[in-house]
Order: sequence, then structure tokens, then C-alpha cells
Amino acid sequence: MTTSGVEEPGTGSGGGTGTGTDESGADALLAGLRAAGVDVVFANLGSDHAGIIESLAAARRDGEETPAVVLAPHEASAMHAAHGYAAVTGRPQAVFVHVDVGTANLGGAVHNAARARIPALIFAGLTPYTLEGELPGTRNSYPNHLQDVHDQHALVRPYTKWSYDLRTGTNARQVVLRALQLAASSPKGPVYLTAAREVLAMRGAGRHPDPALWAPIDPVPAPDDAIREMVAAIAEARFPVLVTSGLGREPESVRHLVELAETMGMGVVNALPSALAFPADHDLHIGYLADPVLAEADLLLVVDSGAPWMPAIAAPRPDAAVYVIDSDPLQESIPLWYLEARRFVRADPEVAVAQLTAAAHVTPDRGDVEGRRARLGAVHAKQRAAWAAERNDARLTAATVATALHALVDDDTVLLNESISNASTVFRHFPRTRPGTLLASGGSSLGWHGGAAVGIKLARPDVTVVAIVGDGSYHLSEPTSTYWMAAQYGTPFLTVILDNGGWNATKQNVLRQHAGGAAKETARYFVNLGQTTDLAGVALAAGGAHAATVDDPSKLEAALSDGLAAVRDGRCAVIRVILEAVSDEPADIPPAGSA
Repeated sequence: MTTSGVEEPGTGSGGGTGTGTDESGADALLAGLRAAGVDVVFANLGSDHAGIIESLAAARRDGEETPAVVLAPHEASAMHAAHGYAAVTGRPQAVFVHVDVGTANLGGAVHNAARARIPALIFAGLTPYTLEGELPGTRNSYPNHLQDVHDQHALVRPYTKWSYDLRTGTNARQVVLRALQLAASSPKGPVYLTAAREVLAMRGAGRHPDPALWAPIDPVPAPDDAIREMVAAIAEARFPVLVTSGLGREPESVRHLVELAETMGMGVVNALPSALAFPADHDLHIGYLADPVLAEADLLLVVDSGAPWMPAIAAPRPDAAVYVIDSDPLQESIPLWYLEARRFVRADPEVAVAQLTAAAHVTPDRGDVEGRRARLGAVHAKQRAAWAAERNDARLTAATVATALHALVDDDTVLLNESISNASTVFRHFPRTRPGTLLASGGSSLGWHGGAAVGIKLARPDVTVVAIVGDGSYHLSEPTSTYWMAAQYGTPFLTVILDNGGWNATKQNVLRQHAGGAAKETARYFVNLGQTTDLAGVALAAGGAHAATVDDPSKLEAALSDGLAAVRDGRCAVIRVILEAVSDEPADIPPAGSA
């Protein structure tokens, strides 16, 4: 066993994933995963995996190397865990789910992985394609009929880079290597592979390709003329700002961005980040939303951000020079998306930022660097003063909770922020300064944090992981699955629930669209989840977590300290903090007999 509780892969040769004519399709599939460097299969197994289970069992019996198998009681937890693991390692892992129903249960977890550009291989069985015993693996239970659908791949097709049905075990290794090659090539993302039981059961001799010959696409640099043009434009600007959401997935890119910003005197907005791109305490860090600086910015460099700003709320000034750098600069997976920019450059963001940094160092005329730094530094200082004024120790608010928790952790602690309507507040009051210490889902499907924390701790058992989440996010995180996994595999982390008793994001959207409407007049938003559920107690019941609820500001620090102590002792902790309720509307209860 490892320190995180995951069974170590076996060692040796021969056995269940053997070679030659004795190899099954399942053997070849698993051997392909291991040869490609997949460490973990996050799995929710079903009847379609019988051949895979047999192959794993034979491999373990015979001492053959296979990926470790981490079970997830809910498929979304498996996908989120693979997301977390890949986010901190950069390497794709595998997720095994059960036919159409398991694929459907992945739900928004696949959306998040796609939007965050997380590489992963999702494998699902297909219902058997024979039903009279013609082939090994034939249908032998009533659900086999019910799970036969016209287009199982359609369930995830909008969110995957590639999907394929494995038709023979003899090329399973090649197909697995292709799948992972695609997943890990920029822009990274999930891929989907299926196989029926008959394919997993068939035996034959397959070729054993060299994984070294199936590397992802080499990083793509930006054209030299584009780099020169952008550096010259920054030098001429009075108030240049770089906006990024995803830069920082590659930790080295943070160092390059700091050098670039300092050399050129450029501000950085880490807009609703999925990763830390820039240290929060740097005087050129100017917040987590571009909106407040758009009116002043005369140059905007958008790097790895699908939503740098929302034009209906705030847009760049008409004379602003806008440049876009991305591995997918037109966001081709988003049907309605556009920015108006001088150039759209297809390049790997971390490579392009390194190029810009190198060019900045040799540029003879960088313009008024000190003047730009002074102006941007003044914005930074004004922001921080305004943020400090948000805290009120006499009340339990997102700001006071984030501030209190931040004071109790070290600089290496990893923050997972899924507090939704309070996300910007949490970013402001729980600042992160080191690469890899801030992560968010990158998408808009809630419930990511729990499984992601498990995956992160499996990959990096030495780090402290804390998740600050809303009660809505917590409900959607499949907490019984999450905390069972954390206890089973030794991946303790702290969850702090900001319980405002409802969906504040939904309420705020109503108010933005219908500012003086009936919903506001009658205080009817249909968002009230109440504050009656012992949310922390769910984690205690499911995985033995330390559980506490806080409704008194004077008891907050002690409760958070106790939670962190439990995590250090190897036990998950969930601290539920009661905030002001978002709504007190009564439930809509249908009249008796309405059915």
C-alpha cells in the first residue's frame, strides 16, 4: 500500500495481461493503459466489466503490473478524482464506468474536464451484441437489453475530443495509445472509448507498440512576428493588462509570466482562475475579474481564457488593442463566442508566454515601464484596501471565513474554490502565491471539489488540501461517495461549507435580468434549500469525517483549527458555517391529491 492507501501496482511478468495468442481484449486494454503510463483507473464497475475484472484478478494473482484501481461509489466522483489527479500531475488517468447509465452519471464532471482542458480516458462497456450464447460475453441478464441504446457516445460527445468503439482486442494497445495521445495533446481534454463484452473476451495475438513512439503533439510556439508585435504594443501602451484563467496549469509558466509582467510593466488579471497564474501578493496582480480595469486598459492580452469578460456587463474601450493567444484561440467548442482582436494566435499558452518573456528581455525600447508599474501598483493597492474593508469579524461572511482559514494554513496549502457566488470573495481573502496552490473546476458544473480533492491527495499525499464550497456545491458533490473514497484510500482534506441555505447565484441572475420584477417584489426566487440538513454529518456518516457546525463568529477559528488538526491526523474534516440565509421563502408543496 502507498501512504495514500491506494494499492501499489503489481510487478512481474506473465499472467492475466499476457502476450501472444492467449491474450484477451481486456488483457490488451489494461496492458495498453499501463504501458502508456496510466497509474490509476478510477472505476465504478458493472456487468460490462466482467472480462476486465477477470483480467485484473489474474494479473494480480500472477504478479503482473497493472494500474491501481480506485473505486468510486458514484461515477461523477471517479471523473472528478481523475480531474484532480491530472491537474496536479499533467498526466491523463483512466475512468471506467458502466455502459450508458454509468456514462450518463458522469454528467457535468465531463463538462468540467473539457472546459478545464483536463486529459483523461473514459472507458465504458457497450451492452453485448449477441444474445443467444454465440460468443463469450453474450447477453446473460435482463438489464443487458435495457442498456442497449442507439448512440451511447452521444451522451458525452459534446465534451470529448475523440470517441471510438474498440472492435477487436488485437489492436487494443494501439487504440489506447492513440486515445491518450489525443487526450494529452494541446488543447488537452477527455476522450471516450467503448467496447462490448464480446470484444473484451475475444483472444488473439496483438502487436506491442512502443509507447515512446506515441507522444503527444509537440508544444506549438507563436509566430515570431506576432511575438514582436505584441511586445512592441505593450511597450507603447499606458495601461497594458494580461487576462488569463488557465495559465498556470504548467507551473513554470508562472515564473515566466512574473518576469514578463515585471520587465514590461504589465498588469495581470487572473480571471476566475482554474489555476494560479500569478502570485496574489505581487503589485502587478490586479484582481480576479477584468471588468473593473477594462475602462482604463489600452492593451489587453488574453491568454488561455474562454471567458475573459462578459460584453453585456463590461467591454474593452473602443481604442484598446486586443490580442488573443490560446491553443484554441477561437474557442471552437463553444458555438457562440467571439472577441474582436488585432490577432488571434494559435499557440500553447505557456510556450507563448516564455517567448514573450524572452523577447521582452532583448527589446531595446520597452516604453515607460516605471510609469506603468506605478499606475498598476496604485490599482493593486486600492483593490487590497477595498478588499480589507469587506471583512467584519462580528459576522460570519465568506470574507471572514476565508480570512480566518487563510491565517491557519501555510503557503503550500492547495485551495479548491467552489463557492460560486462567493468565489471572487474567497479568492480575494484566501490569496495564493505559489504555483499549483489554487485550483477550480474550470467549468460550470457544481460538485467538483470533493472528488478532485481525493485525486489531488492520491497524486500528492504530502500537501494539505482545503476546499471552500457553497452548500449547493456540497449537495452536488455526491458527499457519500466522496467521503467514502477519502476514508478508503487515505486522502484526508478539509471542506468548509459556506451555508447560505440556497442558490444565491440563481437569485443574483434573476435580479440582473429582472431588477424590478415580481421575483424581487415578492421575494420568490425558488432557491431556498434551507439550513436544516446536517451537511457535515453526512461526511461523518459516510466516511468517519470530523464534523462541526459553526453559527457563532467567536467559535470560527477554533472550529477551523480542529478541522485542520483532524486532517493532519489522517481524517477528513467538514466544517459547516452558517451564513445569512439567501432566502426565507416557504417551500412550494403541491396540494394533497393533485396527482
